[in-house]
Amino acid sequence: MLLGPLCLNHTSIIISENLKDSKSMKRLLLLVVAISLFQISYGQDEAPSVSISGSVDTYYKFDFADRANIGTSFGEDHNSLSIGMANMIFSGETGKASFVADLSFGPRSAGSLPPYSAEGVSDPSFNIQNLYVSYAITDKLSVTGGYMGTFVGYEVISPVANFNYSTSYLFTNGPFQNAGIKLNYAFSDRVALMVGVFNDWNIYSDFDGMKDFGAQLYVSPVDGWDAYFNLITGPESGVEFDITTTYQITDAFMLGLNAASYSAPDFTTDGIDVDGGSFTGAALYANYAFSDAFALGIRGETFTDDGLGILVDEKSNVTAFTVSANIGSGPLKLIPEFRIDSAEEEVFFDGDGAATKSAAQFLVAAVFGF
Repeated sequence: MLLGPLCLNHTSIIISENLKDSKSMKRLLLLVVAISLFQISYGQDEAPSVSISGSVDTYYKFDFADRANIGTSFGEDHNSLSIGMANMIFSGETGKASFVADLSFGPRSAGSLPPYSAEGVSDPSFNIQNLYVSYAITDKLSVTGGYMGTFVGYEVISPVANFNYSTSYLFTNGPFQNAGIKLNYAFSDRVALMVGVFNDWNIYSDFDGMKDFGAQLYVSPVDGWDAYFNLITGPESGVEFDITTTYQITDAFMLGLNAASYSAPDFTTDGIDVDGGSFTGAALYANYAFSDAFALGIRGETFTDDGLGILVDEKSNVTAFTVSANIGSGPLKLIPEFRIDSAEEEVFFDGDGAATKSAAQFLVAAVFGF
């Protein structure tokens, strides 16, 4: 929905009276004030309209070993009706300038970067997913600066944009956000290039300088086929190459692929040079919409950890298969899902607590987007 210029006095009175004891909502109030002042600075006639969108989600998960077992991001709770997050996105533009302020509340929001209190304690109830401004220098060239959801990978934090509710190993072990400045140039509707300099992964500020470089080449060979070739590299972050592509073969059938390779930076400890480790992986997505209200999808993934300690200390591989349904044609979507992971090593646990090579879980999630 679109809003006209926000009324600063009216908004602040309502929020402060009803939510004055909530630390997270006080932060939201500060954002509303900032947006209002931004509009006022332009004058009433030039103030941008502000769009508000977002989502809320909740889920129930049961692991067949009767314990939390599969270590990818989000949906960790076992045998519990649990919450994901509430996501609120403010966006607006005026002339060639635009902004996005994306706030989230709840455990799923803390999967990116939990802010910390003055005592150094993590506060998972509130997080900033995106906070950036953009300016269109020309019709083809734009510049964007701030804290942005990463350009790397297939899946995202918000469950609205994902077909599966649980996430892949590639998503969990890649960057979630990148803070920095980037240039986007559209050669045509089918070819575009982004280059930028960024902080280390998932941090709002980098006190020893912006040392990461990122680039993305977008190509669309034919209608319905989009491909992204991604690179992010830095002396402390490591190097990740990533390919993400989707092909809408028919109105009902879509194929997707995410493949990535990552190398951590080498380091020295006690005078000994140590290999930082690496991972490689690929995930294939196939979704079919039987109707406007029912779609079925499968994700198959293979992921190899070599010395990073993600699965075990030594090299190991895991294969994961996830079958999900999307039920609903309106803003509310139900996602029943079954997942089974199998590894070369005993990285999971059975019902007796003994190490085993496989794990399985069932969940059902409710996702409401607005």
